[in-house]
Amino acid sequence: MAASTTGVVFIHACPSAIGPHVEWALAGVLGRPCKLEWTAQPAAPGQLRAEASWVGPVGMAARLAASLRAWPMLRFEVTENGTNSTDGERLAYVPGRGFHRSAVSANGDIVVSEERLRGLLARARSTEEYAHGLHELLGSSWDAELEAYRTAGDNSPVTLFHKVV
Repeated sequence: MAASTTGVVFIHACPSAIGPHVEWALAGVLGRPCKLEWTAQPAAPGQLRAEASWVGPVGMAARLAASLRAWPMLRFEVTENGTNSTDGERLAYVPGRGFHRSAVSANGDIVVSEERLRGLLARARSTEEYAHGLHELLGSSWDAELEAYRTAGDNSPVTLFHKVV
């Protein structure tokens, strides 16, 4: 049996017509009906936002994020907390930029592996290239684009999901 973990799905911006499709996609991964509590997204007038905590097996975050990729107009993040034997992760999606996947430590810091850093050192031909590459590894551009949507959602309701295991 797979180890169990927890995480959060943050739908930062979603056209209202797509909301039911997002719920169906998440339900398909969770194996149970999914009803999100949608609220207006102040950072994108006419769009909605929702958050949902989930409980399920390790690897659930990637499956949830993959289920949402059918709608390239969404802005979202999916997190998965680490366990005793696995790292956590965060998957962020921004239209026009695509996905960014980061390993996350127990305290919430982004973790960049030694091999990825060695690869960057081997490729970078200048300090500017190195700095740009480091920002790419950290997902800085995704964070910058999502920050306005995150803060606009402070104090919003959160739904709790459980994966049928």
